[in-house]
Amino acid sequence: MVGIVGYGVYIPRYRIKTTDIADVWGENGEAVAQGLGVFEKSLPGPDEDVATIATEAARNAVKFGKVDAKHIGAVYVGSESHPYAVKPTGTIVASAIGCSTELTCADLEFACKAGTAGIQTCMGLVQSKMVKIGLAIGADTAQGRPGDALEYSAAAGGAAYLIGEENPVATIERTVSVTSDTPDFWRREGEDFPSHGARFTGEPAYFRHVEDCAKLLFRTTGTSVDDFDYFVFHMPNGKFPVAVGKQLDVPAEKLEDSLVVRQIGNTYSGSAMIGLARVLDVSKPGDRIFVISYGSGAGSDGFTIRVEDEILGHRGEVPTVDDYIQRKVYVSYAIYAKYKHTINM
Repeated sequence: MVGIVGYGVYIPRYRIKTTDIADVWGENGEAVAQGLGVFEKSLPGPDEDVATIATEAARNAVKFGKVDAKHIGAVYVGSESHPYAVKPTGTIVASAIGCSTELTCADLEFACKAGTAGIQTCMGLVQSKMVKIGLAIGADTAQGRPGDALEYSAAAGGAAYLIGEENPVATIERTVSVTSDTPDFWRREGEDFPSHGARFTGEPAYFRHVEDCAKLLFRTTGTSVDDFDYFVFHMPNGKFPVAVGKQLDVPAEKLEDSLVVRQIGNTYSGSAMIGLARVLDVSKPGDRIFVISYGSGAGSDGFTIRVEDEILGHRGEVPTVDDYIQRKVYVSYAIYAKYKHTINM
């Protein structure tokens, strides 16, 4: 069966506390910060973008998996903040990590689930024997208009997954998807910041698609909440994944290990994938993981994953999610705005 043969993450070291953002916008800002359940968020440095974040995550995945990058036959980078409108991020990553030119490569875009769509694409290519190993990356330097609720959560980071059949550290047992035309969040060409439908982003967007995808995955696999040790849901903020977990009767302790959003914010295409990486970092062989991503527009991808004994021989090769979370430098709102290019200094 196809599975994850290597994975890696990268989270920029710079952080800003949401209370510091709230201080700029007054009492209303304080209320927004508290309601979202995000305490601080990551932001890219002046020399970081999706290409550099994706490359670092990919290098970690290759090192963790102990694979030769020349055996990678497909590279897909999912993001909604690619550095170029016309020029693929994937070719930069493939060249930087030493892939052969004999590969297929593309950038993907589906809001926050473009990375998991890349995983599904790689699964199909591997299972059909078109490629030996596929690389799927979800990475973003997320945008939020100054003063908007998104500014308190939109963060930077990414995760990379090598998909193959030989010696997987975790087997992907099943994947399903749910998709509809629900315009809860969008950004037109040429616009610097996205727009969103406020409370419309909850119902019928996030909760409808995550719940429907979860129920479809339970139904097609003949499983229930009791069959899984860990759950990972897309994390637009700190309260949505907890709320959907309660609606699905997921015990809080089965969700807790994935909730990295509180410390790093919403990394958009990297969100569920970094949450999954955090769970893989702490899981043990035989554990089963239930993952549901979400992308505005709107859709969800679901996966059931079983951790294999192979993972024990790979740990310690690269920094863990916790290593990156703990490696941080706080900045002021002025520096944050400078690095995000919302002001010139």
